[in-house]
Amino acid sequence: MTESIEELDARNGAMLVIISGPSGVGKDTIIDALKLRPHDPDYHYVVTCTTRAMRPGEADRVDYHFIDRETFAAQRAAGEFLEANEVHGNWYGTPRRQVREALAAGRDVILKIDVQGAQVVKEKVPGALLIFLIPPSLEDLFQRLRSRATETADELELRQRNAAIELARQEDYDYVVTNETGQVKRTAERIDEIIAEEHREHPDRRVEVYSRSP
Repeated sequence: MTESIEELDARNGAMLVIISGPSGVGKDTIIDALKLRPHDPDYHYVVTCTTRAMRPGEADRVDYHFIDRETFAAQRAAGEFLEANEVHGNWYGTPRRQVREALAAGRDVILKIDVQGAQVVKEKVPGALLIFLIPPSLEDLFQRLRSRATETADELELRQRNAAIELARQEDYDYVVTNETGQVKRTAERIDEIIAEEHREHPDRRVEVYSRSP
């Protein structure tokens, strides 16, 4: 195997920002709150590809690109994903082109991703900024999972079991932010503050992707 480096043309020090955390911590809610806040230029929010079934209230190409396993496998083999991982029995992948085009336009890229995928991206993109969302307590997280009622009993048990493991990975991140119950706007504001701080401290940041090929 040989290692190659692909430098993405990130204008104005644009960053790849990963927002991660255990299932049920409120990643989607926080990102919705970020979308309501003014940014100049606007953030680009990556729409991830997934093989899981669409939930009530979700829209294709808005919440996710919902595709079947065969299509996902073909895109993965073609190198179209920055990372791809199987989580809770379903595949998720980050479209490489979305990230490249947004960075080239000088826009910070916001990527919502699971713990496993976040580490893969960090290995490939050392300059990525990793932010980990945590709940006020594990019991609070379990209550959020139960109240959303989007999983079967077996799926809920799996997510609860994995959540405790995922929370132990928070030291792998650059920043840890507590998503306090009822404080969505404050959590989104804190993420904006972190991104602004990173821009001030690293104005000439370059984004490079390390990949391995035969």
